[in-house]
Amino acid sequence: MLEKLTKWKQSRELDAKEEKIGSNIPKHIAIIMDGNGRWAKNRGLPRIAGHREGMKVINKVVRKANELGVEVLTLYAFSTENWKRPKTEVDFLMKLPERFLGTELPQLIKENVKVRLMGSIEDLPEHTKRAVNKAVEQTSNNTGLILNFALNYGSRYEIVHAVKRISEQVEQGMIKSNEISEQLINDYLMTTELRDPDLLIRTSGEIRLSNFMLWQVAYSEFWFTDVLWPDFSEHHLLEAIFVYQKRARRYGGV
Repeated sequence: MLEKLTKWKQSRELDAKEEKIGSNIPKHIAIIMDGNGRWAKNRGLPRIAGHREGMKVINKVVRKANELGVEVLTLYAFSTENWKRPKTEVDFLMKLPERFLGTELPQLIKENVKVRLMGSIEDLPEHTKRAVNKAVEQTSNNTGLILNFALNYGSRYEIVHAVKRISEQVEQGMIKSNEISEQLINDYLMTTELRDPDLLIRTSGEIRLSNFMLWQVAYSEFWFTDVLWPDFSEHHLLEAIFVYQKRARRYGGV
């Protein structure tokens, strides 16, 4: 009975928060999903238990973002530095895309969500690549929320890769050095067809970017929370949006 009452109360609170949401919804929200390991450690569980619980949160956040009219949701799923973790943990993380998409892909298709990837995908295990490529292909014609997974992604790698490609174009005479601009660099990044994030969320209490979208978040609004990712909910997403809506984005102006 108490559990039902708690769920009812949470539902009412969520409805009340949504009623206060105006039209100023961030078009692109990027999230550094952090704290899975600590969540598990606090409960005396192996780290992979935290990753399993964290995967479940993605469903709720994607659904709510889509309902609110968010256009792009970028999730930092696995960084280029995460390979340094124990092999058993990395192997488990590489299986998560299969598990998540194997279960959720039909619903994502039904809800008109378009799956997109950015990162060094070619370095992923074959079974991971098959799962993510299938999701990208089967949602390619969807026109709703873009669910952009940063998988084996590192911003410094992304920028270096872009500079190398531009340098090759200069060497071949296809681009003149005086033609290099912010827009040109944007065109060679992994987010070329996406707008920059309006709001960046990081969970777990850490206050750093961890090599995530360093170029793209130059004028993003940041929202940090002590909540560990497995405990993150629709309430926290709405709270972050409320904070975003109260800020004045001047882009260096007055």
